Amino acid sequence: MVETTRIAPQSARAREGSPTRRRCCLVHHADAVGPHVDAQRPLSERGLQQAEAMAAALKETGFAPAAIWHSGKLRARQTAEPYLRFCNPFADFRMVRGLRSEDPPDWIALELDAEARDIMAVGHMPSISLLAERLSPGCSGVPLNGWVLFEKDDDGWKEIERRTPGRLT
Repeated sequence: MVETTRIAPQSARAREGSPTRRRCCLVHHADAVGPHVDAQRPLSERGLQQAEAMAAALKETGFAPAAIWHSGKLRARQTAEPYLRFCNPFADFRMVRGLRSEDPPDWIALELDAEARDIMAVGHMPSISLLAERLSPGCSGVPLNGWVLFEKDDDGWKEIERRTPGRLT
C-alpha cells in the first residue's frame, strides 16, 4: 500500500499553459541493508519492492522527468532504476554531485533553479529532506523511503504531492 497526500494538484493543461512551470520530484532511497550485511548497502528485498511501488505511484501522477539524478551510491541508483523504467525510459540518467547525506542542499537547489527540464533526484537523509525544505519553506521534508513532487512557477517551488511506501504486502 502506498500512502498519498495530495496538496494542490495541477492539471497537465495548467502546467502546459505556462512555459515557466516545471516539476521536480525529490526521492529518499528505498530501504537498504545495513552496513554490517554489505558495506555498499544495496537495497533490501523490501527496498526493491518499495522502489517498484513508489515508481508506479509516481507514474500515476503523469510525471515523466527529462532527467533522473542519483547520488552514485548503490542504494540510490537501485532506487532510481524503477523510476527510469516506469516514468521515462529515455530520461538522462546519471550520478550528480550534491545528493549524498553530507552534501549541502544549496548545491542541488541552485542546479534545480537553473534547469528548464523536469527533474527527479534520488538522495539521502538528511540532505534530501533539507533540500525539500529549502525549495519550499514550510515543507515537512521528504518522507523516509518516499517522495515529494514539487512544481515551480513564477512564485517559486510548491509541494503538490507526497507519497510514503506505507505497508507492502
